[in-house]
Amino acid sequence: MPEPALVQINGCGPEDVVVDAEGRLLTGVEDGRILRLTADGARIEVVADTGGRPLGLEVAGDGRLVVCDAYRGLLRVDPDRGTVETLVHEVGGEPLRLCDNAAVAADGAVYFSDSSRRFGLRHWQADLLEHSGTGRLLRRDPNGAVEVVLDGLQFANGVALAADGSFVAVAETGAYRVSRLWLSGPKAGERDLLVDNLPGFPDNLSTGTDGRIWVALPSPRDPVLDWAHARPPAVRKLVWALPDRLQPRPKRTAWVQAVDRAGTVVADLQTDGERYRMVTGVREHAGRLYLGSLTELAIAVVDIAPSPSPRRS
Repeated sequence: MPEPALVQINGCGPEDVVVDAEGRLLTGVEDGRILRLTADGARIEVVADTGGRPLGLEVAGDGRLVVCDAYRGLLRVDPDRGTVETLVHEVGGEPLRLCDNAAVAADGAVYFSDSSRRFGLRHWQADLLEHSGTGRLLRRDPNGAVEVVLDGLQFANGVALAADGSFVAVAETGAYRVSRLWLSGPKAGERDLLVDNLPGFPDNLSTGTDGRIWVALPSPRDPVLDWAHARPPAVRKLVWALPDRLQPRPKRTAWVQAVDRAGTVVADLQTDGERYRMVTGVREHAGRLYLGSLTELAIAVVDIAPSPSPRRS
């Protein structure tokens, strides 16, 4: 990966990034604000405040934002009016513990992840250690009906739709894989793996301009965590009980990959993380990647070569 350019923001932790119809960047920061800025960062404005912790963002067909808030659930934000509307706070009477990332289908349905039914954002690492698989992928129909479409996920995280809407992909951070649910075609209703045995923890996903799926990898795999996952639950709980200084920590890196619909890696971009690290969000737009981070004070920008055109048969 080329050394990224940095667009400074007036906040910490731009976890995800989206680009609106006018080429402006939007992101949420840890104090609850939603920021909109020009691509060069020359102008930054606060368009809304969720009162929680916004994570994944998506631009809906009408220009409004769908926001996954770790504390408040699935929200709809109008960036021009500053209004914040709760779409989903609970499912079956159970509050969402960690609403994380979403994708909006052509018909207005929203697919979104609830990372864990046991732990909230503050203790997200506990879910990775416990490895109990309580994450879910949910769908909210335009009429407001909500259903669980995939269950038993290992820390459900990023969500992305195929360019043609034929499947929805969801990252399982705790299992180093991206699962897929087919929505149409001969496999409709079937679940399989888009990609498995990733070299790092997958976070947010997004669909590239050529249909490839971008995967943010905030940290390489952790050998301590791999060791713990192979042990009985009681041992994993002992690791979680260790003092904070002894807990597994994300390694410094800036890393994204892209896979095609067959799960083949078609792009692999990485730096040492000295300039920018812990990439949790990635968005492709007009020959650039815009990167978000749970910990940084800026959005990173990387120029990329155009992807090759598909061969004609």
